Amino acid sequence: MVVRLTDGHVLSAPLVWFPRLNNASPLKRQSYELMGYGVGIHWPELDEDISVVGLLAGLPSIEYGAK
Repeated sequence: MVVRLTDGHVLSAPLVWFPRLNNASPLKRQSYELMGYGVGIHWPELDEDISVVGLLAGLPSIEYGAK
């Protein structure tokens, strides 16, 4: 997953870190909203939220590895 911030920074993380996104169809992954003033990304259909702070810290979803 690649996220481009308005200040020009580009963040990336493996999609497998976010099982709900990884298991979703490309069409469902494309249906997202920005949260607040760009503090994160929300996928309503997938009930997934990812914060920019979490991405900057390199944190995967809590569901990652919980198999």
